[in-house]
Amino acid sequence: MTNYEVVIIGGGPAGLSAGMYAARAKLKTVLLERGLPGGQASTTDNIENYPGFPEGMPGLDLTMRMLSQAQRFGMEVKNTDVLSVEELPEGGFLVKTFDGEIAAKTLILATGAKSKPIGIAEEEQYRGRGVSYCATCDAAFFQGKTVAVVGGGDSAVQEGIYLTKFAEKVYIVHRRNELRATKVLQEKAKSTPQIEFILDSVVTSILGKDNVEAIKVRNVKTDEEKAIAVDGIFVYVGKEPSAELFRGFIDMDEWGYIITDAKMQTSRKGVFAAGDVRQTPLRQVVTAVADGAIAAVTAEQYLEYKD
Repeated sequence: MTNYEVVIIGGGPAGLSAGMYAARAKLKTVLLERGLPGGQASTTDNIENYPGFPEGMPGLDLTMRMLSQAQRFGMEVKNTDVLSVEELPEGGFLVKTFDGEIAAKTLILATGAKSKPIGIAEEEQYRGRGVSYCATCDAAFFQGKTVAVVGGGDSAVQEGIYLTKFAEKVYIVHRRNELRATKVLQEKAKSTPQIEFILDSVVTSILGKDNVEAIKVRNVKTDEEKAIAVDGIFVYVGKEPSAELFRGFIDMDEWGYIITDAKMQTSRKGVFAAGDVRQTPLRQVVTAVADGAIAAVTAEQYLEYKD
């Protein structure tokens, strides 16, 4: 069993930032990630609001730079699934993974948040057959076709704009009469000819034989319902924390987000949380990176003074 001073669970911007700061402090550090490091940020076509890149940067490029930088300082990466975490009687923590057990003096939980489903009956049935949660991943399948984006925040509008590079027509369906996206994104979307907004409306069902062929949309003010022919539907209706693994291990709020203080400390000593998985007023790459830095520095201080 390998022993580490810092074990980071989750490889998005928060985890990568934590890894860089911890490794740079000469702490034996490993990052555990089931997939490609970078998290959901790596699937974003263009991140326009990260300081220092005025023209924006593809999310994958940005996160790969973060990974390279953290590894340069000595952070290790293990691609594996974490099965459980527990506190050891003698102190520290045991992390059980698909590939074996790891001992940790401190833990940084940076597992992020995942896309919420719309919550309609046919959604799972058509997942991968027209229903998608990642435009960057799947947009190329809809070259010259018609798609709908469900949501009104930054992600929905930004990915709707991205989809116009491939799709002939993009509907943006939002339950309110005003979008929640930043004004600059709204203006850009409204000036894009392929985009049409369907406001005050919700998707009530998905229609099709083998693949998505149409959606039914209901106006929440008039109750009028109509079918719209689409070849795909991209869902951006919010996030939910990827924290099920830690339920009962640390305190969470009513929505399942991990509760921390300003120093990223959780309810259990030696365990810290960073990024979208924690209770925070803003979930952006820049705030996740800041969280990761704070968590790593606090972990370093904990290791220095706990004895």
